[in-house]
Amino acid sequence: METSFLGLAAFIALAGAVFHGYVGGKIYLGHIKASDLMPLTQSLSVVSWQMFTVLLLVSGATLLCVAMKPTLALLAYPVLVANALGALLFLLLGATGHGRLLKLPGMYLMGLTAVLGWLGAA
Repeated sequence: METSFLGLAAFIALAGAVFHGYVGGKIYLGHIKASDLMPLTQSLSVVSWQMFTVLLLVSGATLLCVAMKPTLALLAYPVLVANALGALLFLLLGATGHGRLLKLPGMYLMGLTAVLGWLGAA
């Protein structure tokens, strides 16, 4: 187990959570409030946005715990699979009519977290 890779993956996920939740959240909320979406759709959209922040936070916290206590290594794998599948989802949606997703950092953030985490856990 390579704790430096796990620590770096944890840092990337935690920094991503802070940026996504706070900075991105303010920008996103402004766009949503200014839109013509129905109130329920606006609320569900905000929940979806912040659930991604929660995923990043849980990913980072879990990987940090594993980096600090390698005997907890099995905890990393569900987090790494979730990040890898999330990156793949961004890629597939981006390639099938939602090209703007490929310009957002989500795929790269989740992919890097997954790759570094796998390198550290292996």
